[in-house]
Amino acid sequence: MPMNPYLSKIMTYHEVHQLSREGFSISYISKHLSMNWRTVKRLISIEDDRVYEKYLSQCYNKNMLLEPYEVFVKSKLEQYLDTSSAQMHDWLKEHHPDFPEVSPKTVFNFIAWVRQKYRLPKVAHSRDHEMVEETPYGMQAQVDFGQYSMRNNQGQRVKVYFFTMVLSRSRYKYVYFSAQPFTSHTAIDAHERALSFFNGVADTLVYDQDRVFMVDENKGDLVLTAAFKNYSRDSGFKLHFCRKSDPQSKGKIENVVKYVKQNFLYNRALCSIDILNAEALSWLERTANKLPHGFTRKSPVSEWEIEKPFLQPLKNIVIPQKVELVSYTVRIDNSFSYRGNFYSLPTGIYKGRGTKVLLEKQGECLVIYDLQQHELCRHTISLSRGEKIINNNHKRSKGIALTELEDQFYALVTDKQKAVQLVAAIRKDKPRYIRDQLLLLLHFARSVPPAIMDQTLTFCCAQNINGAADFKAIIAHYKQLAEDSHTEHTVAKYAMNPLNQQQPQQALIQPATSSITDYDLF
Repeated sequence: MPMNPYLSKIMTYHEVHQLSREGFSISYISKHLSMNWRTVKRLISIEDDRVYEKYLSQCYNKNMLLEPYEVFVKSKLEQYLDTSSAQMHDWLKEHHPDFPEVSPKTVFNFIAWVRQKYRLPKVAHSRDHEMVEETPYGMQAQVDFGQYSMRNNQGQRVKVYFFTMVLSRSRYKYVYFSAQPFTSHTAIDAHERALSFFNGVADTLVYDQDRVFMVDENKGDLVLTAAFKNYSRDSGFKLHFCRKSDPQSKGKIENVVKYVKQNFLYNRALCSIDILNAEALSWLERTANKLPHGFTRKSPVSEWEIEKPFLQPLKNIVIPQKVELVSYTVRIDNSFSYRGNFYSLPTGIYKGRGTKVLLEKQGECLVIYDLQQHELCRHTISLSRGEKIINNNHKRSKGIALTELEDQFYALVTDKQKAVQLVAAIRKDKPRYIRDQLLLLLHFARSVPPAIMDQTLTFCCAQNINGAADFKAIIAHYKQLAEDSHTEHTVAKYAMNPLNQQQPQQALIQPATSSITDYDLF
């Protein structure tokens, strides 16, 4: 028989406080009791147990709005322990049409209550890991990027971006900061700084699948940016890109990113990027590369002295200073996504799946080019998210006003009343396509004789035709009738031979004649 939830919470409260008094951290208590660390922190903050008991009494005296659905939720959780609250919310609405309108947080709390009441914890999928041998000296270095929100001298929050590299064997580290997100060219510059700092190049550099270096992944075939592909080839190091969602394969650099944030950047004020980079070099020298590593128990700088002879020598590479153009995919509605917003493109840019444009950031402005680097348009970068930034000039050109198109069509027909009737029927049936329909009608009116146009209009009005496509078919029918009639009444004529400028033999034949005296007259 399950324990009363009220008593269970009281016991949990006292157990949390007992462990806290014994000196255990919030992190340890949360793992030991399988609780969220925020819940542990909240319970510790309530020092008076009478206050907590009063709070619980108020909670359990309330009528639970979702209590009628307890059996349903319990049965689903027993069948699928890993069900999320969002999915359960959808199931409740699907199987119970009378399910009340409640917030997702209410459903989350109710499901958590059911899990606790019936001991149905959420199953966390785990992955088996195994120890990896230490890489040989000079064999590998790992690279990653990070970002951090710092406070400047005015107390304002400013985001900084950093590049970091670590030699896998010696754990010798390097970090470089930038005020702007890294691009292929700025990342190459950071590579050059890191390799100079290491005084050599490792045989293989390990990366995440980052957009800074990669254009696309085609079922395992990695397509690199042209700048980085040329740089890696000229520098002489091999590339290894980890699979997506696999941070364990480059755990050394992941730890370095965390180390930079927690040991160097935490509670540090930002004066300028140049000063921050100078402070980072000092930190590397006195702390990050000097103190013994937590796993190897050796100083990274002393290990680096051993590793240096195994590194490849640096090469003198001239890096061309090019404008950084990043490719973006064009959506079917002639737009592209950039940092959480959608920006319009001129109509006609989208040419099918896989259409790309090139972007260049110039200050607060985005410049968009086609693949031949011809400028298409410009947009001011939006600082918010989820917006659609539309340039009205990019919408389909309306050209001539609709009323003017109608007047042009009416002027080309004899019976204006029937033409007005046809346009009104099209406007009622196809209001979104009236412009396209009028343009087709104008084309037909200009390409056929007025007689055929009048016949077609008469037939369309009589049969309630309301589309330019049907209008075209009827015109073709009357044109064919006119051509057939003309053929029946046309006498065959022979043209002169264009090669010898002489009439053909058939034209020289003289028909036989008879005398009137040969006939009997009555």
